[in-house]
Amino acid sequence: MPSFDTGPLLAIHLRMDETRRPPANAAALVVERGGIIPGTIMPAFSLEMPADCPIPVLIAAPHAGRCYSAALLNSMRNSDYATIRLEDRHVDQIAIGVARQTGAGLLVAHAPRAMIDLNRASDDVDWEMIRGGKPVDERRGLTNRRSRSGLGLIPRRLPRMGEIWKGQISQEQLTARIDGVHRPYHQALAKALESLRDRWGAALLIDLHSMPPLKPKHDGDRPAEIVIGDRFGASSDGLLVAGAFAHLARHERGVAHNRPYAGGYVLDRHAAPARGIHAIQLELCRSTYLDRRMSEPTARISAMVRLVAGLVRELGESTVALGQSGTLPIAAE
Repeated sequence: MPSFDTGPLLAIHLRMDETRRPPANAAALVVERGGIIPGTIMPAFSLEMPADCPIPVLIAAPHAGRCYSAALLNSMRNSDYATIRLEDRHVDQIAIGVARQTGAGLLVAHAPRAMIDLNRASDDVDWEMIRGGKPVDERRGLTNRRSRSGLGLIPRRLPRMGEIWKGQISQEQLTARIDGVHRPYHQALAKALESLRDRWGAALLIDLHSMPPLKPKHDGDRPAEIVIGDRFGASSDGLLVAGAFAHLARHERGVAHNRPYAGGYVLDRHAAPARGIHAIQLELCRSTYLDRRMSEPTARISAMVRLVAGLVRELGESTVALGQSGTLPIAAE
C-alpha cells in the first residue's frame, strides 16, 4: 500500500472566531487553544471556561473538527463523502449556541475525526493501517474490537464506501496525532472537569454528538431523535438521566436510552460519579437541524439550541444540588 504524509494546510473549514462567544453572565472567558493538528499550525481544540462559571457543566464536541490539511484530504479515496459522514456535522454550532445561552464551559475539537477519533482509546489501533507497525496482540481482542470493525482510533472503513484511505500511515504519523491531538485534548478535558468538581462539589460532562436518522422498527414506529448514553448507568447519577428524559418528554421529543449509542471512551475515561464527576453522551439526529443531504444547517438549528440549552440549565441545577448534598432533591411534580 502506498504511504501518505500530512502537508500544508489546504483550508480551514472552521473559522476560529466561531468559538469566541460571550457567556450568559457576561463574565470574562478563560480561553485555551491546545494541541496542534499535524501538518498545520492550527490548534487541535479550543477550551473556553467563563471565569465565574454559573453552572458546573462542560459541553464537549469531540467529533466536530473540520480543519483538514491538503495531504489528509488527498490521502482519502473519496474525501467529500468520507468527511461528511465521519463528522458530527456542525454539532459544534449547537454546542457554541448552548454555551452562549447557559454559561456552560465549552470544549470543541478542531482536528477532524478522520485524522484521529477522540472517542477511542489511544491503543485502539488497527495495526494493518500502520506502515511498519507492530502486529495486533490477539489476546487483546476486546480492546481492538472497534478498530477491527473499521472505526478505531484512525477510522478505516465506512458503509457503502469501504476503505477510506489510499494507503498506510507511518508509526511516526500515528504518534504525532496522539501527541498533538489525543493526549492534550483528554488532559484538558480532565483538568476542566476536576476544576468544576472542586468548585461545585460535582460536575457534569455533556459529550455532544450527532447521529444519522434511526430506522423505524416497525410500521408506525417513530424513531428516537435523541439518544442519551450513560454507559448503562455507570457514568452518571441515574436521577440526572431521569431529569434529561423528563425535560425532553415535556418537549415531545422521541428519546432512547443507550440504544444504539451508550457512550464510548470519553465516558469510560472521564466519568467518575463516586468522585462527583458525571457524564452523559447526547446524540442528536442530524435530520433535526441539517438539510436533506445532511451537510449544512437549516433554520431548525435554533430550535435544537434552545432545546439543549434548556436541558443544560435543568441538569446544571441538579448537578449543583448533587454537589451540595450528595443527593438530588425529590421533584415536587
